[in-house]
Amino acid sequence: MSEPLVISDAVTIPARDLAWVACRASGPGGQNVNKVSSKIELRFDLASTTAFDGDVKARLHAMVRTKLDAEGRVVLTSQKTRDQGRNLEDAREKLVVLVRKALERPIVRRATKPTKSSQRRRIADKRHSAKQRADRSHRD
Repeated sequence: MSEPLVISDAVTIPARDLAWVACRASGPGGQNVNKVSSKIELRFDLASTTAFDGDVKARLHAMVRTKLDAEGRVVLTSQKTRDQGRNLEDAREKLVVLVRKALERPIVRRATKPTKSSQRRRIADKRHSAKQRADRSHRD
């Protein structure tokens, strides 16, 4: 198994929610690629985790929809290096970045009315453009 993943002082993903598998990587590497399993697939059990509340889970689920497997686990892969340990750390860092992004509450946009001066400016610009177009057709 792996060790718990610390996201922040308040949030830590327990080790039971994480699982990883090493497999053969693609790409350059010569014969090493055919012998060594250096690619890492990190799986995070999003559905049953107790690390954070439902709002964060929903935001994270929306962010990683394309990275979910059939059981609803988030699957992150890393094959940056030819070293299994460094690839595992890279995959764990990818998960940290995703969770930190999901922890941020989105700012609710409140609709506002345009100011009187901006309305006047818009109308003045429209009149100016219309006058330019009209002047072009009257030149002939």
